Amino acid sequence: MRSPQDIVRILLPVVVFAAGLLVWELTVRAYGIQPYVLPSPLLVLKTLVADWPILAQSLGVTLLTTLEGFVAAAIGGVALALLFNQSKWLEYSLFPYAVILQVTPVIAIAPLLLIYLQQQTAVIVCAWIVAFFPVLSNTTLGLSSVDRNLAGLFQLYGASRLQSLLFLKLPAALPYILGGLRIAGGLSLIGAVVAEIAAGSAGAGSGLAFRIAESGYRLNIPRMFAALLLLSLAGIVIYGVLALISHLMLRRWHESAFGKES
Repeated sequence: MRSPQDIVRILLPVVVFAAGLLVWELTVRAYGIQPYVLPSPLLVLKTLVADWPILAQSLGVTLLTTLEGFVAAAIGGVALALLFNQSKWLEYSLFPYAVILQVTPVIAIAPLLLIYLQQQTAVIVCAWIVAFFPVLSNTTLGLSSVDRNLAGLFQLYGASRLQSLLFLKLPAALPYILGGLRIAGGLSLIGAVVAEIAAGSAGAGSGLAFRIAESGYRLNIPRMFAALLLLSLAGIVIYGVLALISHLMLRRWHESAFGKES
């Protein structure tokens, strides 16, 4: 059973959100604000229902791009971190370039990628670029944060490097890896949106970000808000799914999940 404090902590954000929507709706009605300036929440909801076939198709495109970029970032980040852990020379040689890739704004890279790559490939690469570094850095940190006493024990019993990696380092790094994946999930969505906006400025695209840009050009502000709402909900769902997976994988043995048990 959840305590009253837990219930209040869950309900309070919902109450604040509902109050914000109510104030928004009343403000639009009281001042007679036109929909092309600021649509009311009810109008946004009606537009979401009316334009659902178009928005749902665009949502599917954006989610597919996000998933592809996230999977590429997860596999590439973990694999490269494992190589870094096995070879410090490789880490010293390549990690600075990963940092450079992370700190370079993706909005500046996207137009170049759209020139040299096909549109869908360029969008996926943008999603991968943004999501790659958190997975790499968190996994590298986790593999390097193994308890020295346990590492010494493995050496004492003559464990090979592969055995130490599989039975000591990877389990110890799992919370770090899952934390990096939670961050990468949202960032891959951001990268996909940025690339879709860049593609939309070139007159191409079909994702939700393209619909937002298209609605802005046509002053269809209610549809813009509806597409933005779908993007926000998609980000929340992505984070929630990854957080649930992390909790299920850690709840039996790691301290970070113990406090979440009811």
